Amino acid sequence: MNEEVSKKLELIRQILRETEVQAVRLRGTDWFAWATAGASNTVLLTAETGVAEVLVTTEDAWVLTDEIEAQRLKDEELPANFKVHVNPWADGATRESFVRDATGGGKTISDRPISNLEQPLPPSLQSHKRVMMSSELERYRQVGEKASLAMTEVLKAAKPTWTEYQLAGAGAEALWAKGLHPALTLVAGDRRLPLYRHATATAEQIGRQAMLVFCARGYGLYANLTRFVCFGKLSDEQAELHSHVRQIEAVVLNLCQPGTTLDAVYHALAGAYEQHGFPNAIREHHQGGTTGYLAREIVANPSTTDTLAEGIAVAWNPSLTGAKIEDTFVILKDGKLENLTFDPNFPNVEVEGRLRPVPLYN
Repeated sequence: MNEEVSKKLELIRQILRETEVQAVRLRGTDWFAWATAGASNTVLLTAETGVAEVLVTTEDAWVLTDEIEAQRLKDEELPANFKVHVNPWADGATRESFVRDATGGGKTISDRPISNLEQPLPPSLQSHKRVMMSSELERYRQVGEKASLAMTEVLKAAKPTWTEYQLAGAGAEALWAKGLHPALTLVAGDRRLPLYRHATATAEQIGRQAMLVFCARGYGLYANLTRFVCFGKLSDEQAELHSHVRQIEAVVLNLCQPGTTLDAVYHALAGAYEQHGFPNAIREHHQGGTTGYLAREIVANPSTTDTLAEGIAVAWNPSLTGAKIEDTFVILKDGKLENLTFDPNFPNVEVEGRLRPVPLYN
């Protein structure tokens, strides 16, 4: 962990030299986890910023926090590469005074600029965050495995009499039990499944079938996956919709090679939907994109020219009315894709050389 942080601090300092600013301030939960090799500044799960931030100058690396959080962060979260500056919880001005002293009152760059002295992060540093180092990928594999196992456990236990709230709650409990943050647990039961792509849970019973979606966070990294459970046989029409989304997804996964631009993937998806007889589906839900320290780092659209590369993680989610497919993959050195969220114990079929999930029959 310390070696990974050292490499990242050198990347940051190289950016400082190139931009001729005095420091970098990283406030977001995503950037904090990246800079600290997976440490968490999160207390409130829904917040985009946490209870500590990173300050890096050409000479030093600090974690800035208050007296409520400091000891726990030192004991349980932070690698040894960082000094810790502690301010009284009721006196935020003390922190700003420290930053002014550490930077000589100079300019800083930040993921979330909040003053005239702060500028946005340059694209070069943002690109570094999106490409996994080998140590990050090892952590990502752990997160993906735990998330997929939690999904399988919950859907095997699910009952048609459960409410959507119960299914979402069981999913969140299973993720917490494995040390993951349930950043998102979407549920749609039999009635609501055909109506809404983004179905937040309700008090309705799930009935004959349900969709469960996870965005599970561990070490700051997001494992994104969608699965279905059915109580009784799907109709031929429903089964065919699931087959369509698997075939449409295969078009996208085959394109996930170093050098491919995200707009090219989007347009290929649009063509695949049309070829399968669903020309409007591309507009009914976003299709996914790159992932990592955010559930989606970049969502692909017709004008996203960002380029895929080795070490970038992707999560696509093609969907039709009542059917969807989603897993988290990483692009490896040989251009192959590794599925980080695949549980071989979940029902699956082979699609163009890859094992892809199918609905689980309970």
